[in-house]
Amino acid sequence: MFTIRLARMSEKPLLEELIARSGIGLADGFYTPPQAAAITREVFGVDSALVEDGTYFAIEDEGRVVACGGWSRRATDFGGDGAKHGNDRLLDPATEPARIRAFFVDPAMARRGLGSMLLRHCIDAAAQAGFGSLELVSTMPGEPLYLAHGFVAIEPIALALADGVVVRLTRMRRSLALQPGC
Repeated sequence: MFTIRLARMSEKPLLEELIARSGIGLADGFYTPPQAAAITREVFGVDSALVEDGTYFAIEDEGRVVACGGWSRRATDFGGDGAKHGNDRLLDPATEPARIRAFFVDPAMARRGLGSMLLRHCIDAAAQAGFGSLELVSTMPGEPLYLAHGFVAIEPIALALADGVVVRLTRMRRSLALQPGC
């Protein structure tokens, strides 16, 4: 049975390991090995502000963390502590969308509904915090999940990384007026 709970700062190394496994293991068919390695190394990671804000979650299966992700009331678009993209200022729930951030699933646990479970939890939390919409920057492997939950693509992004590697991302948005948990 899967349980969702707040992520703890003390488990940051464990979460970083999960993120690395997910970044490489779920990229097949979406990114080349050099693209997957570059984005995992240069961008992915825990954003400690989310953990400190109480908006980053872990999903456990028999005491083992198998997925993580969250939502944010901050303007940062994506990236772990060493690679944040965007301004970390607080958002205005009346006029700005909350952010969905840093979703990662252990490749051995893929296709079991963990991303959907986590996304529904975050959608509900952002709505309870007074936000009317959500925005995110998705990797290619994440797009099918977000499309299935009512997000629409609003802007393609070509993220330039080291050694001339370019990774395609997509900015997506969703209204919270849609059916909750959709």
